Amino acid sequence: MELFLETIGSINDETRVRILRFIDINIEVCVCDIESSFDMIQSRISRHLKILKDGGFLRVERRGKWAYYSVRSPLDRFRLSALEEIRHLDLDIPNLIKGCSI
Repeated sequence: MELFLETIGSINDETRVRILRFIDINIEVCVCDIESSFDMIQSRISRHLKILKDGGFLRVERRGKWAYYSVRSPLDRFRLSALEEIRHLDLDIPNLIKGCSI
């Protein structure tokens, strides 16, 4: 039951749904890419990403000082169904603006 509620809670926010769809569209993004694309502060984005990760939707890979996020694969049937529904929503998803400097 706790896992179910954590999963539902992770997508019970419009910004997190938009971020999840943004990552899904762009395959893999750095926190700084989300910051630039959504014009949001890093601490707020990091909080949303943590909630989505704890909800079982995201994986994170650290490369040097950057953290890259992608949709976890494979997703269980419940999360995959939720993501499929999100893919059909009419959401305002910003274009990817690369924010990390190499």
